[in-house]
Amino acid sequence: MQFNIPNTLTWARIVMIPLFVGVFYLPGSLLSVHEKNVVACVLFIIAAVTDWFDGYLARKLGQTSAFGAFLDPVADKLMVCAALVMLTELERVSALIALIIIGREITISALREWMAQLGAARSVAVSYVGKLKTTAQMVAIPVLLYHDKLFGFEVVQVGSALLWVAAVLTLWSMGYYLRRASEALSGKLDA
Repeated sequence: MQFNIPNTLTWARIVMIPLFVGVFYLPGSLLSVHEKNVVACVLFIIAAVTDWFDGYLARKLGQTSAFGAFLDPVADKLMVCAALVMLTELERVSALIALIIIGREITISALREWMAQLGAARSVAVSYVGKLKTTAQMVAIPVLLYHDKLFGFEVVQVGSALLWVAAVLTLWSMGYYLRRASEALSGKLDA
């Protein structure tokens, strides 16, 4: 395991998960509901920015590694899953949406690992639809965590709509990846 700036930032994201979740379990005498929402939202945004930043630094500093390539998406998925579970518990997100998004993450992670073992990892490389899905959910989740008016505007409805968009894109991208894997497998079987 190589310690460098990008990997350290990825580990920091993983360490933020229990802090992020723990905020909602603090007594009301320590933080009000609004303060819990703000702190959780800020922690999630820091994690999202750190995700972009560690990838940028890895490429810029030439500090890419197999371990970093493994750990980075794991950290992302853990943070998103933790947020969706908390939002479901807080009754801000439908359990169905959380199940769709989390189920897709598990399925595609397993598919990518399997395809890599078969030497066909490129067939399930990140797609444009996958990037759109990630963008929609990375905007929706902090909005739903914040859960209060912003400049007098009800942002919760925007967050809910974006998460529905993310769920649709989740299913679409899962279908795309499964189709690509199937095509790669049929090509391997025909060879």
